[in-house]
Amino acid sequence: MSGLPGGFWWLWLSTLVNRTGAFVLTFLSLFLTQELGFSGWYAGLVVALHGLGGIAGSPLGGMLSDRWGRRPTMVTGHLAAAACAASLAVVTSPWAVAAVVLLMGVAMQSVRPAIGATIADQVPEHDRRRAYALNYWALNLGFAIAAIGGGAALFLGYRTLFLLEAVATTLCALIVFVRLPETRPEVPLDADGKREAGPRLTTLDVLRDGPFRTLVLLSLLVCTVFSTPWVGLPLTMTHQGLSAESYGVVIAVNGVVIVGFQLLVNRITEKRSPVALLVTSSLLFAVGTGATALVGTQLMFAVTVVVWTIGEMVYVPVNAAATARLAPVHARGRYQGVMGMAWSIGGFIAPVTAGWVVEGPGPEALWFGCAAVAMVAAAGYALLLRRALSGEEPAGEPVAGGVAASGSGTSGSGASEAARAVVPRDAGKAPAAAASQVPPVAVPSQTGPATAPEAASAGAREGSGAAAGGGTKGEVSAV
Repeated sequence: MSGLPGGFWWLWLSTLVNRTGAFVLTFLSLFLTQELGFSGWYAGLVVALHGLGGIAGSPLGGMLSDRWGRRPTMVTGHLAAAACAASLAVVTSPWAVAAVVLLMGVAMQSVRPAIGATIADQVPEHDRRRAYALNYWALNLGFAIAAIGGGAALFLGYRTLFLLEAVATTLCALIVFVRLPETRPEVPLDADGKREAGPRLTTLDVLRDGPFRTLVLLSLLVCTVFSTPWVGLPLTMTHQGLSAESYGVVIAVNGVVIVGFQLLVNRITEKRSPVALLVTSSLLFAVGTGATALVGTQLMFAVTVVVWTIGEMVYVPVNAAATARLAPVHARGRYQGVMGMAWSIGGFIAPVTAGWVVEGPGPEALWFGCAAVAMVAAAGYALLLRRALSGEEPAGEPVAGGVAASGSGTSGSGASEAARAVVPRDAGKAPAAAASQVPPVAVPSQTGPATAPEAASAGAREGSGAAAGGGTKGEVSAV
């Protein structure tokens, strides 16, 4: 774990603290049905609203982290999420509960692009995949602690657990505010010594970047497949005559495998080609979900979970690092936000589709369909992104107004030299070209003192069985 900057470890610690207190999404459905007496239909709708909030929160957080700064975006998002968690301990009306959960989805997901951009800012490209994997591991470790600790502490009541989440999230914001430096690259000075106004990108501008648009669309396919077991698997197992307790044991395998083996998987894969890993992980999703249609015992269902969990451990950090690789320095937050929005959409589509297919054509159609979609994604990675992610082909970069600039430093179609100066792409450049560029400088903090620790500190997922999009695992791309 050596070699990563001290600031990363403070971010890692904040992720662990934040997810260790993630009680709302773990117990929200039970709180709504058992404590407040609402119907299961209403509980599913409210959880879906959290997913809708995430769809809006991702691009919002990406825009804010690029314009306002990574650290203030994270602090504000964490504090807003803490306020929402505390509010759930006191509100009782259905409209108020729905509004709070929707806002909580916005707040929680707005933090993720800033986290992803901060890792890209701090960590050299050759170490980013490892950094994203470590942060994802912390997220899963925190959720495992929250699930176990929350279950043991249920005697305190759901409302007390929600207040504990508010405290943990506030502590996370405090760690970010006090210990994490601002990493947003500084805008260069113009001839008069004033800060140049950077290009104002929209989501549509970002999607004009062809290779990144392809990555987003393929990620949407993978996320839809990845999110399906969190709704489709319990329905399939009950269809086979197995109990809810059996499902709990089977799905717990996912968290156990990630916590136990994520670091090992990262060591095995860290020198491999990103395209090869994206293809491999997609095929693992295809095999794991497709095999679910063919098994009928608790043990064999657990084996299928192991297969697609290995795919998850490979896929998530590689996809996050690929997003950072394709993003121009000045738009890292927006790119992470658009990717997070794609995962939120997939996490929202999956439960709706899974329930309809299981009740209609049947479980076999659901799982064979998932396998087919994952295989399409694997083919897409192999055929469409090999050159872009290997650095062989510079991709066009969006600027305000939709004009593309070349990432290689050569003349781009319709792009001025000034436009290219503010949209450097740090992926796939020759050493000489990279050395000729002025490295980005961190903007001094505007929100309070912060210094990176000299030594590493020792030591989202958005749901566990009841997460964004009606019981899916939630948005995990922005680790």
